[in-house]
Amino acid sequence: MDIYSVFTLCGGLAFFLFGMHIMSGSLEKVAGGKLQAVLKKMTSNRFKSLLLGAVITIAIQSSSALTVMLVGLVNSGILGLGQTVYVIMGSNVGTTLTAWILSLSGIESDNFIISMLKPENFSPIIALVGVILIMGAKSQKKKDVGTIFAGFAVLMYGMEFMKEAVSPLAEMPQFTKMLTAFNNPFVAVIIGAVFTGIIQSSAASVGVLQALSLTGQISYGMAIPIIMGQNIGTCVTALLSSIGVNKNAKRVSVIHVSFNLIGTFIGMIVYCICHYVLGLKVIDTAITPVMIAVFHSIFNVATTIILLPFGKIIVKLAEHVIKDRSEDEIKSVLLDERLLLSPGLAVDECREKTIEMANLARESFMDSLGLFEKYDEDVKKEIYKMEERLDYLEDNLDTFLIHLSGKEISDSDSNEISEMLHAINDFERIGDHAINTAKLAKSMHEEKREFSDTAKHELKVLKNALSEILDITVECFKKEDTKIAYKVEPLEQVIDDLTKDIKNRHIARLQTGECDGELGIFMTDLLTNCERVSDHCSNVGVCVIQTRYSSFETHGYLNDIKKGREPAFVGEFTMFKEKYNLDDAS
Repeated sequence: MDIYSVFTLCGGLAFFLFGMHIMSGSLEKVAGGKLQAVLKKMTSNRFKSLLLGAVITIAIQSSSALTVMLVGLVNSGILGLGQTVYVIMGSNVGTTLTAWILSLSGIESDNFIISMLKPENFSPIIALVGVILIMGAKSQKKKDVGTIFAGFAVLMYGMEFMKEAVSPLAEMPQFTKMLTAFNNPFVAVIIGAVFTGIIQSSAASVGVLQALSLTGQISYGMAIPIIMGQNIGTCVTALLSSIGVNKNAKRVSVIHVSFNLIGTFIGMIVYCICHYVLGLKVIDTAITPVMIAVFHSIFNVATTIILLPFGKIIVKLAEHVIKDRSEDEIKSVLLDERLLLSPGLAVDECREKTIEMANLARESFMDSLGLFEKYDEDVKKEIYKMEERLDYLEDNLDTFLIHLSGKEISDSDSNEISEMLHAINDFERIGDHAINTAKLAKSMHEEKREFSDTAKHELKVLKNALSEILDITVECFKKEDTKIAYKVEPLEQVIDDLTKDIKNRHIARLQTGECDGELGIFMTDLLTNCERVSDHCSNVGVCVIQTRYSSFETHGYLNDIKKGREPAFVGEFTMFKEKYNLDDAS
């Protein structure tokens, strides 16, 4: 083995890691966060959580990435610590799939179908299909699938390069002599842990071990402890991700480390009994890539089965390692930056926070209108609290969404981000109008002024219309339902007409002396705030419609309405016009 073989080995490892990176990234885009979004809906059922952890790890091809994701979710207060332990166990089972795929490299057969299972034979076809999809497909989703294929092919070619680079080692006595260090199982565990920790990929380190096994110089006694050590080394990424997070999030990493350390401890006891007490001869025979995959799976599955009943104890252990102090306060951030590593999940979480903004905006404004009917200082204070929350959400979401838009995301996720960036400003502004309206109500209460009975009836009609438009707006945004969204603009036009009509009628009453002249300012300001709120509802409704067509040119849709090119608008407008008739309120 010369210096060029070393270069080939390094290049093969680089191809392997790069292929794994682009494949897992594209898998994440295709999944669109749907698999990860299920994490939030977990129940206390440990088996369901276990299955989810395995499925998600298989989908994104990285147990480390899943643990980092869990750290971010716990740090954001989205998941509780107890929900993560079984997901982590499941991820250790899911991560064994890669080893099985790589083990196919050892297949030898003259049968065409069986020989096509070898990566070196089917990878060129997968690479060709991937490139065709990338270059020829029109939809982004198909291009992403092509990238998955291309990434997988690069990964497998990296494995082949590593195989070729290490094949001369079988003839080198120096290599055989060096392997004596591996005969010490504790040294082998450390080597496996350190190597995996350096490259931060257990799949890659297992791949290297499988490549070395093809030389015929790696025995069961050497490989099994290395496999155990690789599971410990994969925790490095999770440990690094726990820097700068709250205590509960740090405990997620401790759970991951504890699980693998305990599993290795148990595994080493069994190994030592088999090797030194029972003296099994198989320990000294050469291991194959397939048997490496088998023992990798046996170790992870057995560890999971053994520790599954002790999930709560592992959580308590993590709490004991990362202790709470009386002066410490566990704080969660709104959206942890680690969620950016999983854009699909990040988009889903941002949407949950935006929906929270929508509900807060609706509640705060309707409460502010209620103050004109019965003023309550506690309600006013609650409106101020809701506005503070809206401001906080808007500031954080805006920054996070801008960062998220710079990531590699699917077209649908990109449209959702644009929709949310538009909507959060409108929801925050509705909260501002709630504050303005609450201030007006307070001033009238302090000055002991009231609108006339006729004005109260008219404002009640307006309030009902605003209640409906806010409900429709929130519902269409939650459900991303364009059918509901098409109702917003007709009702907004009705509310515009209502505010004008109420203003004109109030002026007429002022002229006849039916209403106090000084109430004119209050009425005008109140109607202005109501009109602005309906405008913001219109913005959100139009935005939902445009998102479906991947276009945010709202002026085109509104111009068509004004020119009478939207027949559905006329019918809805007429219905709302009859429903909110001021004369019926008198």
